[in-house]
Amino acid sequence: MEFGGASAVFERVFIMGNGGTGKTWLAQRIGERLGQPIIHLDDIHWEPGGYGVARCRSLRDTMVKAAAETDRWVMEGVYGELANMAFGRVTALIWIDLPEELCIANIKERGIQGGGTETQFAGLLKWVAEYRIRANNWNSFDAHARLFSAFPGPKWLLSDREAVTRFAGSLPLGIEVADE
Repeated sequence: MEFGGASAVFERVFIMGNGGTGKTWLAQRIGERLGQPIIHLDDIHWEPGGYGVARCRSLRDTMVKAAAETDRWVMEGVYGELANMAFGRVTALIWIDLPEELCIANIKERGIQGGGTETQFAGLLKWVAEYRIRANNWNSFDAHARLFSAFPGPKWLLSDREAVTRFAGSLPLGIEVADE
């Protein structure tokens, strides 16, 4: 993969996809290779220490918009509504679209996180399994497809684990960003 003009292309990267696709893994690799901070939308959407407790919507939205206004970042998450709030600042878009079976296997492999219960974990697995059939929902295949289609800048659709790994390994190291 070639990344011409990489400093401008990768100033503000957004990674979206279903739960369990490897968004966090890829964001960490990009952040490490390019020396950029990572913004996890899960950390903004959910109350700290409150597994499954959504943050106040207005505070959440303010936090997303403030994060998007910073100069350089890698932002990742499943939340299409929050992605839409940041899209005016995104310089590169990555959509990881893996089969739900792989997503579920990835989630099972990492196990319950953040103090969740077995019931909440089962709910997460069900939610991930319904990615392609959710209707009228920002956190769905259809919503991500619309966002991806409408994005006018550089974008990549990664549809298998090997493509994700190749993408991460092909990025240039330590892109220098010119002072403005």
